[in-house]
Order: sequence, then structure tokens, then C-alpha cells
Amino acid sequence: MSGLQVMSSGMLSLIQDLGRYGVARHGLSAGGPADLHAHCWANQLLDNPSNASVLEITMGNASFLALDDILISLTGADTNPQVDGESIATWRSFLLRKGQTLKLGYAKTGFRSYLAVAGGIDAPKVFGSSATVVRNQLGGLGVQSGRAIQKGDILPVCKTYTNDGKPFNWVPRLFIPKYSDEVSLSVIESYQSHLFSRQAKQTFYANPYQISDKSDRMGIRLQGNPVQMDLSGVISEGIAYGSIQFPSNGQPIILLNDRQTLGGYPKIGCVSRMSLMKLAQARPGSLIHFYRGDIERETEAYCEFMKFFSL
Repeated sequence: MSGLQVMSSGMLSLIQDLGRYGVARHGLSAGGPADLHAHCWANQLLDNPSNASVLEITMGNASFLALDDILISLTGADTNPQVDGESIATWRSFLLRKGQTLKLGYAKTGFRSYLAVAGGIDAPKVFGSSATVVRNQLGGLGVQSGRAIQKGDILPVCKTYTNDGKPFNWVPRLFIPKYSDEVSLSVIESYQSHLFSRQAKQTFYANPYQISDKSDRMGIRLQGNPVQMDLSGVISEGIAYGSIQFPSNGQPIILLNDRQTLGGYPKIGCVSRMSLMKLAQARPGSLIHFYRGDIERETEAYCEFMKFFSL
């Protein structure tokens, strides 16, 4: 079989495409890449459609053996990748020849890497998507639905490499983010924001929060000054991507790709789509600051992003 054999899978490696939409009414999460920016660039470098399946690797420490000549790209976290012991650059495409091993070290900056192959990873689609959502037991290679990639798995590729004379691609430096352990996030107030007191909002915006090690693809749990609320539970309602909810302890939770579809905690609003891409690369222990975003400016920026990647 042509593809990449997984020699080591790291902490968490999941097959992802753009996600599973229109299924929330069935109680299913969308899934999809935590960092849409890095995901889209990984596919763009190979002239893949943005919805092509890639591998999302958390914290690095993964390695892969090429079973054939395969054109590859790697974006996201800086994992000091090497091919047969020789360092290679990220945010560009490169040829991994049959028998060569690609190894990713521990992520020095950033949190998630995106490994794409020309034509995409050939993964089965369920409800129109190959996105892996472990809690829903959906997506992945189909060996066992919803399972993370493991040692010994083979990632089949949709097409093998042919030397057509095209040069390798790279991302212009302007578009390569600098990942940091301190991130500022734009918030679009909505939901029950009008019920949060002035003091509660002051606490939320004026104080930094730290990402808890209990965070996952369902949500980023934060630790810091608790937001005191007179609100208790609200009627359960649909939860948007990036919603910021407050359980009874007053510590905010930012809900992500694998979030539940309904929830009854008070919500102050949503982190903007562009800010969520930055958040995806912030590891546990990172400091988070919030500020009020301008909905028109944020919408314009996200529309430009979608237009560039033909989303």
C-alpha cells in the first residue's frame, strides 16, 4: 500500500478535514482542524483543496516512514523536523522518498503541526467528513471509528508522486505566524453578555488567564480571577464555535471544534474566528488576555481569509 507508515504517533495525532457540518441536530460535533490557518496552508502548498484530509499532530514527537515517493508539507508548531537525521524547513513542500523517515521532535513553539500529502490522506468519510471526533467515535482511518492514529497505522495517500517539473512551494514569511506563550484574543459579545455586571466584565477583560492542562479539543479551560455572576444556569441552547461559558466556579471555558452541541452555562460571547487560530497554538500554561473586538472588522478579516483559501 502506498502511503506513510506511522512509526510513532506522539501524544495525539488525528486525521482532520474542514469538519462535519449540518449534523448538530443529531448531537454530533463538527470536528475539523483546531488551527484553520495552518491546516489551509498545508493543503495550499500542495495544490490540494482546503477540505483535503491532513494529520493534526499535537506537541510533535511523531515519526513516519515513506512507503513510496510522497510530496509532503508541514506547517504549524516548530518541531525541528528531520528527514533521515537532516533538518528540514517547515511551511513548505518537500519530497519524502521511499524508505526515508520523517521525524518531528517536541514542539518548541506552537502546539499543533499539520502534515499534508499531495492529494490528501485517503480516509473514509462519515456524514460527509473524515474529521476525527473521538467523543463521537467518528472519523479517522475507519479501522476503528474515532480513534487517534497509532504506531503501525498506514496513512494511505490519494495519489503518488510524479515528477512533473513543478517547483516546491513555500509560505511567504509575512504569513507565517510567530507563536507565543502569551496571546490576546478578540471577543465578540453576545449570548447573555447583557446580563453580566460591569464588575464581572471588568474582571474578565482586565485580568490574564492561564490555560489549564485539563484543556482539550472540546474546550480550553482557563484559570485566573473568577468572574462573579448573579446568573446561574440558563436554558440550554446551541453552542457556537468559540463560545466563552462560565460554570459555577467563574473560570471561563472557550468551546472548540469537538464541543457538545447544547449547553446551559452563561456565556459572555465568542472568541473571533481569527483569534481562535492563534488560540489553537497556545499550549497549557500560556497566558490569555481578552479584549472587546469589533464585529465588522473581525468579519471582514475572516471573509478575506475564506476568500484567499476558497472556503
